[in-house]
Amino acid sequence: MSAAAKGKKLRIAAAPFLNTRALISGLAAEPPSGVELQICSPAEGARRLAERECDVALLPVAAFARQGDLVAVPGICIGAKQRVGSVLLVSEVPAHELTTVALDQSSRTSVVLARVLLRERRATRGEPKYEARPPEELTPCVDGARGAVIIGDQALRAVAERRFPYVYDLAELWRQLTGKPFTFAVWAGRADVIDGDVAGLLHGSLQHGLARLDEIAADAGRHGVTPERARSYLREELHFILDEEQVAGADEYLERAAGAGLLPRATLRRLGDAPPTVDVSRAIERAGQGERLSAFEITAMLERGDLIELGAAANRRREALNPDGVVSYIVERNINYTNICVTACRFCAFFRNPGDKDEGYVLSREEMGEKIKETVAAGGVQILLQGGLNPELPLTWYEELFRHLKSTYPIKLHALSPEEILYLCRLESLPLETVLERLVAAGLDSLPGGGAEILVDRVRQRIAKLKCTSSEWLEVMRVGHRLGLRSSSTMMFACGETLPERAEHLLKIRDLQDETGGFTAFICWPFQPGNTRLPGGDGSAHAYLRTLATARLALDNVAHLQASWPTMGAAVGQAALHFGADDFGQVMFEENVVSAAGTIYTMDIANIERHVRAAGFAPVRRDMRYGRLTS
Repeated sequence: MSAAAKGKKLRIAAAPFLNTRALISGLAAEPPSGVELQICSPAEGARRLAERECDVALLPVAAFARQGDLVAVPGICIGAKQRVGSVLLVSEVPAHELTTVALDQSSRTSVVLARVLLRERRATRGEPKYEARPPEELTPCVDGARGAVIIGDQALRAVAERRFPYVYDLAELWRQLTGKPFTFAVWAGRADVIDGDVAGLLHGSLQHGLARLDEIAADAGRHGVTPERARSYLREELHFILDEEQVAGADEYLERAAGAGLLPRATLRRLGDAPPTVDVSRAIERAGQGERLSAFEITAMLERGDLIELGAAANRRREALNPDGVVSYIVERNINYTNICVTACRFCAFFRNPGDKDEGYVLSREEMGEKIKETVAAGGVQILLQGGLNPELPLTWYEELFRHLKSTYPIKLHALSPEEILYLCRLESLPLETVLERLVAAGLDSLPGGGAEILVDRVRQRIAKLKCTSSEWLEVMRVGHRLGLRSSSTMMFACGETLPERAEHLLKIRDLQDETGGFTAFICWPFQPGNTRLPGGDGSAHAYLRTLATARLALDNVAHLQASWPTMGAAVGQAALHFGADDFGQVMFEENVVSAAGTIYTMDIANIERHVRAAGFAPVRRDMRYGRLTS
C-alpha cells in the first residue's frame, strides 16, 4: 500500500536538470493531492532516500546499489542507447595523456562510470589521479593534463560553447565497450513504498512529459541551451523507457563496478521481482575477501551477524590491509584548551556555559606549554588540541597560538574538530576554505574526527540541536583533504540511532574516502551516559566488538581502525585487535571529555606495549599519517 493510501504524504525527490523534466512533468504541472515534490541534486535525493526523508527518488543507479534494499519502478529511466551529450569527460589533451581527472561529487553514477571506462582505456598506463569537486568548480579547473567529468546542464552548455578541444561522451564510450545502452537513473524506493499506485502515478507523469517534449525544449533557455539542441537531446539522445535492453545495460554496469571494488554487488531489482534478502553468513564471507557491502548488508550484520564469524572476517581484512602482525600506537597528548561551549550537547558532561566563572576555563599558553613539555619528554610527537565552541576566542587567537606552539615545541598539531572549524567560520563570517587555509598557514597539520557522533541529521537533531549537520561535517573534511590535510574519522554509537542509521554513518565515511582518500583511520566507541542528560543504548563489549568488526568490513577503503580502550578498558581493547583493529590509539596522559562522563582508563607507553604483546602483536610507534617511528 502506498504512502498516500496510508494517509501520509508521498515525498518524491528529483533533480532540476533538463533530462529530468519529462519524468516530473506531470508531478510539477498538476501536483496530485498527497504528493510532495522535492527538487534537489541527485546526491541529495539519494541521501534523503537513505535517511527516510523522502519515499521515492529519481535515483542514480550507483546509489541504488549502495543501498541494497530498494526496488525500481518498471518501465521508466533516464538512459541513452548511444551518445547522450550530458555526461562527458572534457579536457585539453587526449584522455590517455591525462594525469588528473576532477569528478563531480554530486553524481556518483557518472563518477563510477568514468572510472570504469578509464580503467579499460588506460589498461597499460594505469588510472589517473582523481579529485572530487563541487559542480561549479569542474569546468574552471580543466587545465593541461587535468580533465573533468561534467554532467547535466553544465555538460550541454560546455558542448554548445565548444570550450574544450577533447570531449568524450561517456554513454557512447560505454556502448563501444559493452555493446549495451547505459542507464543513469531510475525511480526507486523501498519495497513497502513502491507499489502499483506509485508506479501508475510516475508513469502518468512521464506520459504527460513525453507529450510535451517540444514545450520543454522551448523552455530550455533556463538550462543554458537552445530549443533546437534541447529538442534533439530530449527526442534523439535520451531514452526514458526502462526496457529489457536498458536493464541489461544497468546490470552490466553494476557488475563491472562491483568487480572493480567501486560498488556493492547488485542487480536492478524492479517492482514484481523477488524482494531483497541477505544471506548474512555469505555476506560476511564475501566482505572478508574484500568485496564491497551495501547499506542493507551492513545493517543485517549489525542486527544478526554471528559475532565469531564477524570477528574472523574482520581479522582477515585486518591482515590483508596490515599484514605484518604489527599494532601501532602514538605518543600524543589530548589538550582540551577550553571547556566553555555554546552548543550544550545532551551527551556531553564536559562543557560549561559562557559566563561560568567557577568551572569554565581557557588554558594559558604557559599551562599548555607545561603539558607539551611533559609530552615531548616522554617521546611525544603530536598534540591533539580540541575544546568547546568559545565565543571569546577569535580566529586570530588560534593562529597566534598555533604559530607559538609550532615555533616553540617539536610537535605536530592535530587540532580542531569540524565543529570547531565551522564555528570559527560563523564567528568570523569567513568561507570554510579561507579559515582552513589560514589555520594551515599558522601550523595546523591534521584534523581530528571529533564531533561526528552519528552522521544522520535525525540523530544529530535529537542529541545536539545546535551542532553542524552531517553534510557540514563531511564538507569540512572534504575541503581539508583537498588542501592536503589528513584526518581521522569517528563514530559515537548507542546514542539513540537505529542500526540502519549506524550503517549509513559508515557509508558516508566510505563515500567521502572514495572521493578524497584523506581519512587515515576510523575510531568508534559507545556513548558514555554518566553525568549527561541523554540515556545510553547498548554499550556492552559485545555491541562494541560487533560494531567494530562490521566497520572493518564496511570501510574497505580506510586502512586503519583504532581500538577504543579508553572507553572499553584494556581487555576489550586487546580483543578489538582480533576484531579488525590494528592500532591501539594513544598514550593517555590525560583525558577530560569521556572521563567527565565517569569512564576513566589510562595507560602509559610500557602498558600499551605490554598489552599489545600479550594480544599477540608487535607494538610500534607511529605518527598521525601512520608512518612508523623508530623511537
